[in-house]
Amino acid sequence: MTITGSCHCGKNAFRIVGEIPSTLTRCTCSFCAKRGALLAYYPPAQFHVTAVPADDAVYRWNTELVAHHFCASCGCATYSDSPDFKPDGSWDKHTRRIGVNARLFDDFDAAAAHITVIDGKTLW
Repeated sequence: MTITGSCHCGKNAFRIVGEIPSTLTRCTCSFCAKRGALLAYYPPAQFHVTAVPADDAVYRWNTELVAHHFCASCGCATYSDSPDFKPDGSWDKHTRRIGVNARLFDDFDAAAAHITVIDGKTLW
């Protein structure tokens, strides 16, 4: 299956070779709580930006290990490139993952999805 999606203005678009996870993730860290994304996680090899977006902007905070991408034109949070943190906050210092904002998937109602909440407020 191929999943496609884009920001509101369409200047940042992507495709994912894979399935929509049965459970999306909502993180409670200070940044994610304000951002409001519902995340679907994928290995980097499955995620592809479909155009070289001139309006792709990146925000990094705290340890700067996570690159939070967003559209500089319309402001939509698109995806984050992060360490593949385990539930306890540990990381093997190598494996990465892409957390895609499932609210941007074409023809998908993220509001109807099953959601797991992670305690990023405490972990990070």
